[in-house]
Amino acid sequence: MVRIQADALRRIIAEIFHRAGCNETEAGTVAKRLVDANLVGHDSHGVVRIPTYLEMVRGGGVALNQHAKIVVDTAVLVVVDGQCGFGQVIGEEAMAIGIDKAKRSGVGVVALRHSSHLGRIGDWTEQCAEAGFVSIHFVNVVGAGAIVAPFGGTDARISTNPFSAGLPRPDGKHVILDMATSKLAEGKVKVALNKGVELPEGALIDNKGRPTRRPSDLYTTPRGALTPMGEHKGYGIAVFCEFLAGILSGGGTNRHERRDERVLNNMLSIILNPSPTGDKSYVHEEADAFIKWLLDSPAADPGKPVMLPGDPERLNRAERLRDGVPLDDITWGNIVSAGASLGMDPAGMKKQARAG
Repeated sequence: MVRIQADALRRIIAEIFHRAGCNETEAGTVAKRLVDANLVGHDSHGVVRIPTYLEMVRGGGVALNQHAKIVVDTAVLVVVDGQCGFGQVIGEEAMAIGIDKAKRSGVGVVALRHSSHLGRIGDWTEQCAEAGFVSIHFVNVVGAGAIVAPFGGTDARISTNPFSAGLPRPDGKHVILDMATSKLAEGKVKVALNKGVELPEGALIDNKGRPTRRPSDLYTTPRGALTPMGEHKGYGIAVFCEFLAGILSGGGTNRHERRDERVLNNMLSIILNPSPTGDKSYVHEEADAFIKWLLDSPAADPGKPVMLPGDPERLNRAERLRDGVPLDDITWGNIVSAGASLGMDPAGMKKQARAG
């Protein structure tokens, strides 16, 4: 295990993507979002993705230096095509469009289609909250993204289909829910594989439909499958992610006929004025009172007080900004190898990482 300061890690990652063909702005955006995912503890959506992203670039699964393209524009609804661009860029641009709609009309609905991997969906919820808006996000995957079995099934038919929602707070401690509808995000399986640890019971089945704890069983041919979070409940939310994100955006659902080697995300985002009646004081006071009610619940474990969605991420960010981003040896080795394949000096990368 190594620890690398966030700024140093961002510079290394930005250089990797710049050498891969991204312009400086795009390379910096991708690097920022990947490292931020690690900072908040979502290692599954962080720098562990770099080898996969570079494979997608080399295979044409990502179109470099693309921007969000508006294809339908109404007073409150906009349909945006991501043109297979990097999701870290496309997601940010699509949310800016939706936030502008919400500022004008009180509500902005963004149906985003054909973005490459959008990364940590909580990024987009946080972007809306920072602008002062409530938001709800439904995501599906088309292409190579089927890795979750339907409830009661034995093979992969859907993706991890994330759901996210956020409530802004004046003190900046926004309430942010960001979750996969599977028991684990796929990236967490990759992290476990790199660390050489087993998965929790009940999170994965092998290609025979049998429970397994081996991360490698997700990557066999034929592959195993993750299981839905909350059994039929998580499965039900995942189905509606397909309907809302896939169908309403025009990007499609994760059917067998659409399987290819690309990983494309569709996302339906609903962005709302949190004070539709104009009474901001009521919204803040009521939210604060309810939050206090929740947090005052006696903790089952005195060392683990009740928290809100978003609190663990804030704590992780503070710790990792102070102590550095922890990376297992395989993940760090993969980053160094990726840079070396693009002409970067491995010794220089390691020196830069140590210097912080």
